[in-house]
Amino acid sequence: MHLANCAYRAHWLRARVTHAFALACVVMAAQAARAEAPPMSFAIASNVVNRSSDETTLQQMLDAIGRDRNTSFIVYDGNLKSEAEPCRDALYNTRQQIFDSSRKPVVLLPGGNDWASCSSSQAGSYDPVERLDFIRQSFFGDSNSLGQTPMSVIRESDVARFRPFRENVRWQTNGIAFIGLNAPAPNNHYLTAGGRNGEFEDRSVANAFWLEHAVETARRTDMRAVVVILQGDPDFTRYERRDRFAWLRFSRGDTSRDGFLELKRSLVKAAESFRGPMIVIHGSDTPIVKGFRIDQPLRNDKGTVVANLTRIEVGLKNPRTQWLEVESDLSWRPPFRVRVRDVTVRPNAQAQGSPPASAPAASSVPSVENGAPGPSSFFQEMQPVQQHPAPAPASDGAASNATPQMPPLLNPNPPPTVPPILNAPSNPITPASGASNQADGQ
Repeated sequence: MHLANCAYRAHWLRARVTHAFALACVVMAAQAARAEAPPMSFAIASNVVNRSSDETTLQQMLDAIGRDRNTSFIVYDGNLKSEAEPCRDALYNTRQQIFDSSRKPVVLLPGGNDWASCSSSQAGSYDPVERLDFIRQSFFGDSNSLGQTPMSVIRESDVARFRPFRENVRWQTNGIAFIGLNAPAPNNHYLTAGGRNGEFEDRSVANAFWLEHAVETARRTDMRAVVVILQGDPDFTRYERRDRFAWLRFSRGDTSRDGFLELKRSLVKAAESFRGPMIVIHGSDTPIVKGFRIDQPLRNDKGTVVANLTRIEVGLKNPRTQWLEVESDLSWRPPFRVRVRDVTVRPNAQAQGSPPASAPAASSVPSVENGAPGPSSFFQEMQPVQQHPAPAPASDGAASNATPQMPPLLNPNPPPTVPPILNAPSNPITPASGASNQADGQ
């Protein structure tokens, strides 16, 4: 009996050791896979088309980005049409064909001009909800992005409760979880007219669920960062404040109602749950001096800055010929780099005879006071690059191949102090071609 017990205990111990060893191997393999993930770059474009004649411009931009070998995919962050263009079926079908011709996968997010403003007389006095349903059926019919070589995405319509919301997507690559939401300008399509604000309320519930679900999936799959992309400006200067005496105020007017309030609550909750770097990318209502702004504006209901969430506000001076490049390598410190890229349309003969632009050196990043984890902990700003469309693929001297030196290692336990907003560089930005770039806002 004693020998039998000893044999059983030895077998049990061997089984536990084998299980622990196998689990350790799986964890180390996953960590090694993340560490060996190659650098990844993606493009942000929006507001390219304002009239039918701009369709050629959109095609040229997609072609130029498609020849950039390091760009993995394109996110078109809303407004495939102008506010004044009629919301006709034929217009959407034509624009869809252009996106489907892209060499790179294109993830399209609806903008305010695409459906929310279709009720105006100049847009044809359409029902915005009906137009949104048409866009959902036309552009988001399956679990793939747009483009000649589409990539697989997961849509919220896979959840039975949220079957209509095909435009909300998520995907993962290179240790980063991407989340796309339908949250358009202006004010997230919150209507101040009487009656139930049904479309807004249903979509707000769907967005909150999708953000929570996607962030929880990212946390469980051990993603290193989360990127949330939407079209509308959430106006982070308006944050929810606790008010002990709000019940004494009898005026309940909705004229100043923040349509992004629920979304900002969800972002605060998601950042607290994920704990790692969260990036929110959205459009700007007006052009920005450098073409984008990087800061940490989100606050919770106590007025405290959410330290692990960084915002990239995109406000290109000329969105018809500019796009934003975001490069990521989780082994870099900081792990993200951002710069404006220019597409200059020139005759083919001149474009073929021109040498490719070389990569510029990284611009200096402002220091952060008191050692606080400012936006520069996550991002490094790069000088813009002019890009010339040409029929031949880019040569080995393409601008995106150079890797500038990275700043010191990011502190894994940053103090909770509030960092200052990054300032614009003091010197004018000059692209590699030597010509003045419009991204400097001069």
